[in-house]
Amino acid sequence: MRKANKARTNQRANVIKALSHPSRVLIAESLLEGERCVQDLTQIVGADISTVSKHLTVMKAVGLVEIEKRGLNAFYRLSCPCLGDFFSCVDKIGKAQLRTLAEATG
Repeated sequence: MRKANKARTNQRANVIKALSHPSRVLIAESLLEGERCVQDLTQIVGADISTVSKHLTVMKAVGLVEIEKRGLNAFYRLSCPCLGDFFSCVDKIGKAQLRTLAEATG
C-alpha cells in the first residue's frame, strides 16, 4: 500500500472509530439538525456535561465537529453535513441484514 493510501485509510478508520460510541452517533445525528451548545447535547444524550465534552473532544480531534465560542457558551456543528448520507448507507446495511435474518428464520 502506498504511503498516501495508508494515510487516507488511517484517517478514515479514525473517523469511523470516533463514531463507534452510541452517544457520539446521537450527538452527530442531533448536529445534523443544526448547531447545539453543550447543555443541549447533555440533555439529548442523557449524560453529564463532562462525559459529553469528552465525546465532543474525540469528535473534534478527527474533524467531525467544529466549535464556535459565543460569550460563555460553546456551540458545536458538524464540519461535514454529508455524514447524513453515511448514516443512510449504514441504515440500508442494517435493513438488508434484518431481511437476511428474517429469510433464514422464516
